[in-house]
Amino acid sequence: MDFASLAVGDALPSLPLQPEYMDLVVYAGTSRDYFIIHHDRDAARAARLPDVIIQGSLKAGWLGRVVTGPLGEQGVLRELGVQYRGVDVPDRAVTARGVLRAREDGPGETVLSFDLWLENDEGARTVVGSAVVALPARTAGS
Repeated sequence: MDFASLAVGDALPSLPLQPEYMDLVVYAGTSRDYFIIHHDRDAARAARLPDVIIQGSLKAGWLGRVVTGPLGEQGVLRELGVQYRGVDVPDRAVTARGVLRAREDGPGETVLSFDLWLENDEGARTVVGSAVVALPARTAGS
């Protein structure tokens, strides 16, 4: 994807995901987030959750990937912000999506602002967020 040619309203390629229980366990070890509701199904259900829930920071990472995946080495991710709106559980598909909200073409760089979200298999947005990407003049074109 050529970020330099994006126009306001253009969508990023979606990132479909099928998280599994072991993905949460592996991520817990990597991030050192051993909160019990992310890996113990009985504890999660005792907390009135439908199942173990996917770590918020993992979901934020997926939103980051929807931007940085197609960005490649074209520019730099300057900001990433998220708000959690719902829980997601393993074995249920989620999709990370994004759309270009604003574009500022400057003399040395182009700055792109994106609206991002993670939606579950029912279409509900369980995470919403934003990202800012800077493209150097050599990539941004004129």
